[in-house]
Amino acid sequence: MAVDTALLGSLPYFRGIAPPDLEALRHFFFEKSFTRGEMVFLEGEPADTLFFLASGIVKVFKTSAQGKEQIITLARPHEVLNDVSVFDGGPNPYGAEAMGDVTVYGIKRDRLDEVLKQHPAVTGGIIRVLSERNRQLLSLVEDLSFRHVIGRVAKILLEHAPNGDDPGQRLTQQEMAAMAGTAREVVARSLKVLEDRGVIRLDRHRIVIPDRKALQDMVGEAA
Repeated sequence: MAVDTALLGSLPYFRGIAPPDLEALRHFFFEKSFTRGEMVFLEGEPADTLFFLASGIVKVFKTSAQGKEQIITLARPHEVLNDVSVFDGGPNPYGAEAMGDVTVYGIKRDRLDEVLKQHPAVTGGIIRVLSERNRQLLSLVEDLSFRHVIGRVAKILLEHAPNGDDPGQRLTQQEMAAMAGTAREVVARSLKVLEDRGVIRLDRHRIVIPDRKALQDMVGEAA
């Protein structure tokens, strides 16, 4: 399937690029699809292709030698998945797994070099994305270092639970534990505490947030 020019223009690297230039850039990319549970790329493998998420949600995570998983982020459409490893020439520092049906746009490193030579403005987009990535990682360090588990769980719920027209991402307690840097049993106890305080409501396999402001207050109190 052909790469969509409009979607390409919405990717953070290429915002502001004129439509005729985007049409030319489109031919440097290929499209690839994945289903839930498939790996987009593996931690530790060489990175010769830069991937942008066109649709779906991708779990970006690291795995310890003991097999413990730490979710770094749940990437959403228009995000870049593996720029660090592509630019520094090293192996992927983390893996990426499709959380459902996923489509990515890929560009080989040598073709990306051609794009940068032909369109220097793209460099500005790259700098912005890497700066945002740095802030994201600092936020993760802050959460793991200074925020209590209940605060981490509350923050995860705020970021990933359904909100208005946004369907959110339904997470298992194990996935929430991998994001919060703790055990599934600890997440289960934290959810029970939040429910007892009336901040959330557990409805079978769904978590309902009747008052997002109250949950936000829990994040601040647990910090």
